[in-house]
Amino acid sequence: MRFDLDIKTSDIFPDIKIFQPKPFHDHRGDIWTLWEKENVLPEGLEFTLCKFAKSKENVLRGMHGDFKTWKYMSCPHGEVEFVIADVREGSDTYLRWEKYTLNDENHIGVLVPPGFVNGHLCVSDECLYYYMMSYEGGYVEPHEQVHLYWDDERLNIDWKIKNPILAKRDKRSTT
Repeated sequence: MRFDLDIKTSDIFPDIKIFQPKPFHDHRGDIWTLWEKENVLPEGLEFTLCKFAKSKENVLRGMHGDFKTWKYMSCPHGEVEFVIADVREGSDTYLRWEKYTLNDENHIGVLVPPGFVNGHLCVSDECLYYYMMSYEGGYVEPHEQVHLYWDDERLNIDWKIKNPILAKRDKRSTT
């Protein structure tokens, strides 16, 4: 039995793809397709690295990205507020952002091309954030990534929190 995915394009960013699975439900629970390779990544690219980030409520991770990595993100447990922002200077949508709710009920996945930063805020008691990455060459280390602060005034992202739990690199220096 094959489980289908509806693939839509973002209203703001034509390169962003939103995957909406059609889960199968029965007395045991749900099963859904997270990803199908067909006609989505540029020719020759495949996902080469998969990661999980487990967080507690009010943890905000991001805004990070680079100019060579394709990322597919979802939240198989809990709920996150997921935000992407365009950092491609010269783009018609430069520094515009879009927010999605990713959770274990809607099963949505978002495919983000290079040139965007992303971040997520855990809004449930606990969440498990899943991401697959595709890139040519080596992995882009954190110190090589594009980094914007979660509260960057140029973005003015409408997060649901004023004082999130942050990693050291995501905090503004107070000295």
